[in-house]
Amino acid sequence: MADILKRKKALSVNPLKASQPTGGTLATLGFNRAMPMLHGSQGCTAFAKVFFVRHFREPIPLQSTAMDQASSVLGADENVREGIRVISEKSKPALITVLTTGLSETQGADVHRNIREFRAAHPEYDDIAVVGVNTPDFTGSVETGYAATLTEIIRAVVPDAKTAGTVPGTRQRQVNVLVSYMLTPGDLEALQTIFEQFRLRPVFVPDLSDSLDGCLTEDDFSPVTIGGTLMSEMKTLGEAVATVVIGPSLAKPAEVLAEKTGVPNYFIDHLYGLKANDTLMCTLAEISGNPVPERLERQRRQLQDAMLDTHFMLGQLRVAIAADADLLGAFVDLVQDMGAEVVAAVTSCHTPQLAKLNVEAVKIGDLEDMEIMGKAKHVQLVIGNSHAVDTAQRLGVPILRAGFPLYDIIGGYQKTWIGYQGTRQTLFDLANLVINFSHEEIPVYHSIYAQKPAHELNDYAKPCH
Repeated sequence: MADILKRKKALSVNPLKASQPTGGTLATLGFNRAMPMLHGSQGCTAFAKVFFVRHFREPIPLQSTAMDQASSVLGADENVREGIRVISEKSKPALITVLTTGLSETQGADVHRNIREFRAAHPEYDDIAVVGVNTPDFTGSVETGYAATLTEIIRAVVPDAKTAGTVPGTRQRQVNVLVSYMLTPGDLEALQTIFEQFRLRPVFVPDLSDSLDGCLTEDDFSPVTIGGTLMSEMKTLGEAVATVVIGPSLAKPAEVLAEKTGVPNYFIDHLYGLKANDTLMCTLAEISGNPVPERLERQRRQLQDAMLDTHFMLGQLRVAIAADADLLGAFVDLVQDMGAEVVAAVTSCHTPQLAKLNVEAVKIGDLEDMEIMGKAKHVQLVIGNSHAVDTAQRLGVPILRAGFPLYDIIGGYQKTWIGYQGTRQTLFDLANLVINFSHEEIPVYHSIYAQKPAHELNDYAKPCH
C-alpha cells in the first residue's frame, strides 16, 4: 500500500494536471458528429483548444458560451440555451456536451436545468442528444473529467433494458469496451485487431481511433467530429455479450452501464506489460469461447525475448513517473516487472486506486515535486508528458514522453503502447534511451544465460490453456 502525500504548497509550480473540462472534451471527441461546448469564458475554451490542436495536430470542434463580466455577475442561463440552439441549428450534431468550467461553477450555474429549459422551448431538436456535465477545473483532472463525461453520456443515451426490452447476449459477437483516456488512437486500432482475432466485434466507448487518428477526409471542413462511436451504436450496448472496462477510473461509468443494461463487466486496470496483456487474452478467450490465436502466442514469445534483451539496461534503473492515476499505475507495473525502481511517483489529484500502487509513496503535486524527489533519490530516467521535458533536462536524465499533451514530437498521439507488440516496443524505447544517454555498449548475455532454455529464464506460464 502506498502512502499518499498530499499537497502542501499554496500554488502549483510547473503544473502537471490538465483540467476536467479538457478531459470532458476529450471524451466527447470520441463520438461521431459531436460538439463539446464549454460553459465559461472564451479564454477557457481557447486554452483547451490549443492543448488539443498541439497534441493531435488536427482541427478540433469546440464551442464556448462566451461568458463575460455581465453574465458572470447577473447569470448566464441564456448563454447556455442560446448556445445549444445555435449549434443545433447550424451544425446539426448528433451529440452536444455542455461542460462547466471554474468560472461557471463559481457563479452557480445549473446546466442541467438549462438543458431542460432548452428542451421545453425547442422540441424540434429532440433528436439531438444534449448532455450536461459538471467539470469544474479547480478540482479533479483530465482523467476525472473524462470519466464524469462518459458517465453522463451513458446515463443519457443508453436505453434502459427494462423499458427498451434489450437482452444481453442478443449480439453474440459484440463486446462493449469502455476505454480510459490513456489509450491513444494507435492503441485502440491495435486493440480492435486483438478483439477481431478472437472473432469478437468491439464497440469502443468512446472511439478516438475513428475520430482523431489523423485521417484525411473528403470534406474541406466539418463543424463537428468526423468518425467516432455512433449514437446508434450506443443504443445497442444492452445487447452485447460483455463489457470490458480498461482503466480503474472508469468504475463509475461501468457501474451505470451495467445497471442500465445488465451486461456483465470485466475489469482490466491497463494493458502495459506481460501480465496485464495475459489478463486481456484470458478474458477474451473466456468471453469468446475461442483459444488464444497462434499469432498472439507468437507475439507473447517475442515480448518475452525483448524482456530478456532489455533487462540488462532496465534492471535496478531509478525511474520517476509523472502522470494521472491510470497511466501512473500502468507504468509503475511495467517498469517494476523489468526490475526497475520507481523512486518518484507524482500524480495530479487523489483517486482511490493510488493507495493500491506498489510504491513507497505517491505525491499529489506538480512537476516541481517530481524534480525535487528525483534529485534527492538520484533518478536515472523520467516518464512524463511534454511539460516534463525541461524537468528531465534540469535533472540531466533522459525522458520517455507519454501521456497528454505531447506537443514537441510528431505522432505521439498515434503511438501504440498496449498489447504484446506495443509493450515490446516500449521496452526497446526505454532501453535505447538509457543506452543513448549514457553511451554504454549493449551488454551481451552471460554464458550462464546462453546455456539455459528460454522457458527457464522467466516465471511466466502461457496466458491461457
